This record gives sequence, C-alpha cells and structure tokens, in this order.
Amino acid sequence: MLSGSVCFVIMSKMPYFCPAKRFYSAFGSFVIECYYPKLFTMLKKYQAIDAQLFVENRQRLAAQLPEGAIAILTANDESPRSADGFHPFRQNSDLFYLTGIDQEDTILVLFPSCPQKEWREVLFIRPTDEHIAVWEGHKYTKEEARTASGIQKIIWADEFDTNLPNMMYLAESCYLNTNEHTRMRTRVLDHDHRFALEMRQRYPLHTFRRLAPILHRLRAVKSEAEINLMRQAIAITGAAFRRVLQFVQPGVAEYEVEAEVLHTYIRQRATGPAYGSIIASGKNACVLHYVANNQTCENGDLLLMDFGAEYANYAADLTRTIPVNGKFSPRQKAVYEAVLCVLKAARQMLKPGVLLDDYHREVGLIMEKELIGLGLLDAEAVANQKPNEMPLYKKYFMHGTSHFLGLDVHDVGLKHLPIEAGMVFTCEPGIYIPEEGIGIRIENDIVVMPIGQDNIDLMDEAHIPMEVDEIEALMQR
Repeated sequence: MLSGSVCFVIMSKMPYFCPAKRFYSAFGSFVIECYYPKLFTMLKKYQAIDAQLFVENRQRLAAQLPEGAIAILTANDESPRSADGFHPFRQNSDLFYLTGIDQEDTILVLFPSCPQKEWREVLFIRPTDEHIAVWEGHKYTKEEARTASGIQKIIWADEFDTNLPNMMYLAESCYLNTNEHTRMRTRVLDHDHRFALEMRQRYPLHTFRRLAPILHRLRAVKSEAEINLMRQAIAITGAAFRRVLQFVQPGVAEYEVEAEVLHTYIRQRATGPAYGSIIASGKNACVLHYVANNQTCENGDLLLMDFGAEYANYAADLTRTIPVNGKFSPRQKAVYEAVLCVLKAARQMLKPGVLLDDYHREVGLIMEKELIGLGLLDAEAVANQKPNEMPLYKKYFMHGTSHFLGLDVHDVGLKHLPIEAGMVFTCEPGIYIPEEGIGIRIENDIVVMPIGQDNIDLMDEAHIPMEVDEIEALMQR
C-alpha cells in the first residue's frame, strides 16, 4: 500500500480493532476499512485518493508525447438543465485520471520538454473567494489542489489566457482532447470540442494532434490503485443487491426497488449511480435498455436488475436476475443456469493476446449449445447456418458479452488491439425469450490477469450472490 493511500479491504463481520477508522456495512458480510491520509479536504463524498496515482498517470502520458509537444486538457461544462438549474457536475474522466481534481473550470497543461522547467506541469483551477464560499461552498485552495493532484505549479484559471501564449510559443505541436468514444453521438459541442476549435483559430500555424488514442490505450490498463477504487464501487453495489434481496416481493414497484439501491449508494459514500439503473420485471426484462422502472413486480415473474455504484468516479456494473416471489420456476431455473454456464466459461476467455471480436464469436458458440439444450434453437439449423448471415443465437442473445469498465461504465479502450493484463471488462451474457416473458442476464466485472493466472472476478471476490440456491436462500430469510 502506498503511503497515505486509501485502502479498502473486504473482511468478515467479525470486528477487527486497529487505529484505522472503520466503515461498517449494514447490508452484507463485509467491513470496509478506510485508512485516512493525514491531510486532505473532502470536496466529494468519497475519501481522498493518494495523489501518487495521478502523478504516475501523468508520467505515463508524458512518456508518450514527442519532443516539443504540449498537451492541454479541460474540465467538463456545468451542463444547464432548465431555468437557472444545472445538472450535477461530473468531471471529465480524462482530466480526473490525470489530476484527481473533481471541480469545474480546471485546465491541465503538460509540456514535458519545455525549456522552462516550472512550466512542464501546470494546473489552472477556479479562483475562489468568500462570496463563492457562501453561495456554492468550499472550492479547492491552491494548497489543496497540490495535495490532491501532486502538481506543484497551481494558477487561478482566470490567468490561463495570459499564460497560454508564452507556453504555445515554445511548443512545436499541441495535443488536444476530445470525446472519441466510438458509441458517442451528440449534437451538443462539449467544452473539449469548443476549446479545440478555439485553439486552432488562435494558433493556425501550430500542428495539432489527438490525445484520445493515447489516453484510450493508457486508461484501458488499470493500476492496482484504480482496481481498489473499483473494488469499493463494487462493494457498495453488492450491499445494494443484498438489500434488494431482502426487499423484493410480489406487489412492490420497480421504482421502489430502485429507491432501495440508491439509498445504499448514498449511505456508503458513492457519488450515485454509475449509469441509469435498469429495474425490469416480467416482460420488461426483454427490453435491453429499459429505464422506465414504473411497473409492479408480479408473483411468478423474474426481476432483472442492472445497476452499479460510482465511487471516486470509478464505476461498478452488476446485473442479477431474481424471482419476485423468491423461488425460480423449473423453466426459469433452467434458463438461468444456462446463462450462468456461459458467464463462467466466458470470464476466463478474456486473456492477453485475444481480440475482442474473436472472443465474442467464441462466446456465441457456447451460447448456441445452451440455446439448443433449452429447445430454443434447432441443432440442425445451427449446423447449416451460413457464415455470412446473422448467427441464429442472436435471436435470444443479441448484445455483446463484454465491454471495458473503469472511469466510465462503457470505458475507453482500443477494441481492435489485443486484450492486455490489467484491463477490466464486464462479462454479461443473457437470454431473452419475450414469448415466455423471460429475460435473464448475469453480469460480473473481471480483471484480466497475465497468462498462466486465473482472471479475478471482482463480484466473486466481493461475495455478491450469483448461484440459484444462494439467491433463493437469501430471499426467503
């Protein structure tokens, strides 16, 4: 453990006394130990993160920049909602990855080969005063920003335009960041995009380059410190699931289940949900992105729940499917066991050197066998299907099995490159049978380990129930 770090250890219920401050979960068989740094100011719900994580992340990025290159990253906008209201602020994941600063109006400048050493690493933060403190609350002081980020040169953000020309004059190329996630589609220009347009207009003779491909590659491989933060998000998510197992019964509404989940998140220092929770009962479970969460859970139905806490901006992603009345029917159990079989096989197939497209095809072959066994596919038809056509199993399992996970629930990564040790993926097979009112998905979060070692299933590690008998036993208490 790094000096001054926050360490989260999953333990048994048995008390264990030592000077560290403790945080006891009321739901689930674990205790979370929080080792507090000696000095920090809590600007968010989560505990302070050792700045060494962000120092090392910046060092990795700096090593990728060519001689004479400057890189500039900006904070997310405060997004307007309506009237004079704003959506809750969420920091740009790339900027947080490099600084740990969770505040608007923040700019990071990295210029590793700058002739003036004091300008090689500069952080601009929002200026604060007594008026802002009264109306909005505490903002980072310069000393707090140094402690949180490990950056020594801190300047108020309203001085950025004054200092930028001096740095750009010395730079031969400029790396700027934009959201290049392959699934992002939006008509709204975010702050990164607007800043890039402004910079190209202000400095038309400079050479501009993309930061996204470099950051996608770096962020895809998680450090142990990052995985520990994800462990905390997963521990909170597991506590929420255990709470739900004690709550669900025929007659409760989907939104009531969601409320139980959110209650646990906030009580255990999560920022909130990492994404919109899916609480889908009965036929709703066959709608992949169902978010209405407004129906009643009926006796005999299944309840598919896809939710995950966000802790220190890191996401958990869990899916569990449970019987509303606490007991799977024989058919429900058979389909559930088939999905579970695919998950157990697939989670060890995420290996270094494997391409994601090849992995998804291999998982599809396993799913085919399970669907034949359930009587949903005909073995002869499967054997005779043409290679160019949509695989028959896609009728019942139409989505991919895994995606990158980290600072975003659909985290960045280069899908065309082989998997590497240290990457974290979801593993989430499912079977959806609308005509039977059955939709079952099971999802765990997996750390890819080096060749010769078993992958780490973070949900198993956190003892989040998944087996039929575990779920039924906990629901019937």
